[in-house]
Amino acid sequence: MKALVLEGVQKLAVRDVPDPALADQGVLIRVMANGVCRSDWHAWIGDIPREFPAIMGHEMTGVVEEVATGVTRFKRGDRVVVPFSGSEGTCEYCQSGHSHLCESGIIAGRAYSGGYAEYVSVPLADRNVTLLPDEIGFNDGAALGCRFMTSFHGLVDRAAVQAGEWVVVFGCGGVGLSAVNIAASLGATVIGVDINAQNLELAERMGAAFTINARETDAVEAVVSITKGGAHVAVDALGIAQTCVDGIRSLRKRGRHLQIGLTTKKEAGYVSIPIDMIVLKELQLIGSLGMASHRFAAMIPLVARGSLTPGKMVTKTISLSEVGGVFQDMTTFANTGTFVVTNFN
Repeated sequence: MKALVLEGVQKLAVRDVPDPALADQGVLIRVMANGVCRSDWHAWIGDIPREFPAIMGHEMTGVVEEVATGVTRFKRGDRVVVPFSGSEGTCEYCQSGHSHLCESGIIAGRAYSGGYAEYVSVPLADRNVTLLPDEIGFNDGAALGCRFMTSFHGLVDRAAVQAGEWVVVFGCGGVGLSAVNIAASLGATVIGVDINAQNLELAERMGAAFTINARETDAVEAVVSITKGGAHVAVDALGIAQTCVDGIRSLRKRGRHLQIGLTTKKEAGYVSIPIDMIVLKELQLIGSLGMASHRFAAMIPLVARGSLTPGKMVTKTISLSEVGGVFQDMTTFANTGTFVVTNFN
């Protein structure tokens, strides 16, 4: 099969590789669409140490081609989406309903070869694969395996966004646009912040009531002015020091800061934050990672009936050979919207 192979830091090549073997209690999936995610960029740029060669990709939809012994929920021909935060089911977090925090972390593109390929073999399919309804296209569904599920869990399960609240989203890339869409669907009034005017236009299409170009305007001052005192919830969907700190500074008293974005090599996992402000305003800092696969039952119907609209942020469908160019543009924050691989030749 054809696959995009990461052969070293910032070294990608389309190669012919062997088809994957059917995994234990798994399914073999013919990949129909795989989203290009900033998490893959982190691996490509060298922020995330890993062994080479590797096949990345963790935002995939496809069709089941083969089913291993012991699988009960899937059959050949099923349309499916693969949540990126896979699990093995026996650790304390899996057992307590938090399988996205599984100690083993069976993640596509790391624990097994991912979706930048014609075929993917997913282990423990009954836990780690979800049916994709006919009402959701493969391209739209590709966003559900990472960026939408991450934002949904963060906003609904962790920050508990309520109707009528102000939510500001810093960074209107894939995860940020998903957060805008989900927060707006919850009845919040959403402000999108970015330095890319075209991304801000997409944020409006996804439900933002206000947008702020941080290249031209002091974002914190603008948020405090628009909300008359600060947002109830701030989301850092990018993970650089400025967006994290600006999110905290844009909150009103008793506000919640939701950290979704991971840091780059520059921050190396550490950001200096205004701790006195956090104390004096009684602010909450909330981390959020992925989403347990059972929570897809709450999210997918909202997509199927059009309450959530992941397709609106897809800028272009591309081939495997074009992924490297998307990563290059991510480095300079030059991308608009999201990109989905649909051509695997």
